[in-house]
Amino acid sequence: MVFLIGMRINRPWRPDLWFPVFAAMPRMLKELSSDPGSGLLGYRMTVGSGGPLVVQYWKTAEELYAYASQTNAEHRPAWAAFNRRARKAPGAVGIWHETFPVDRAESMYVGMPVSGLAKATASLPAPDGSRAADRLAAAGH
Repeated sequence: MVFLIGMRINRPWRPDLWFPVFAAMPRMLKELSSDPGSGLLGYRMTVGSGGPLVVQYWKTAEELYAYASQTNAEHRPAWAAFNRRARKAPGAVGIWHETFPVDRAESMYVGMPVSGLAKATASLPAPDGSRAADRLAAAGH
């Protein structure tokens, strides 16, 4: 499962409105990374044209949704706080996410270390000497 989540800072002059949203993600990633049973396989943080973006790799959709609904995890209080702030200052910061089930994938890395999906799962050498990763093949599926 590939999960993309990002935010857009619509009022950069109001860090009091957007910084708490930005700061919530590292706490969630730390929590998930410290729990091998969470289902999170790996992630990468980046900045796109619209703002910060995290690409997450999950074992299953069920584990992703289970984390999102846990009342004792970092996500629920962060989501509630975002909604409170959004009601007080609509449009100051935007968030979005997209979820993609993946039953087969290929990754290729030439002239760089393995990263992304292959780092989160497994990689196999390609015939041309590059590193290609096929998570399902590497996992024996």
